[in-house]
Amino acid sequence: MAFSGRIQELVRKYGKVAICVHLSVSCASIAGLYVAINNNVDVEAVFRRFGISPGVTVGGEASPAPVSRDEHLRDVPLPPMANEVLQEETERERQPRNRTMELVASSGGAFALAVVCNKALFPVRVPITIALTPPVARALSRWRLVKS
Repeated sequence: MAFSGRIQELVRKYGKVAICVHLSVSCASIAGLYVAINNNVDVEAVFRRFGISPGVTVGGEASPAPVSRDEHLRDVPLPPMANEVLQEETERERQPRNRTMELVASSGGAFALAVVCNKALFPVRVPITIALTPPVARALSRWRLVKS
């Protein structure tokens, strides 16, 4: 049975408990992604490692072409640079590009990016919801918080 069919069956059988479990899993996922993004974790690279596409688009393109360093300085005369400044620039260019932090800075923040990444994790959240709902419902009925 497909995920959507299993979720519908869970909602039919467990009702509000299934919805609350799914929302709790989603909130935990968003919170974890938000903390990871704020701590400068390259979430896109982590998703790629596990074969998940984050689905983040900027301006309708999945991966915009990088702007060359000199493109925005075409008509501006550059002052002479000291050797130390050139070495510092070369070291910065050698560091790997962190696309996640670029998106956070350009598109409205870490929370928005966490929500988008959470949407990409839907195929991961559904099996977690399916696995967690029956034990949570049993525990809540044992404590007489919901009717079984």
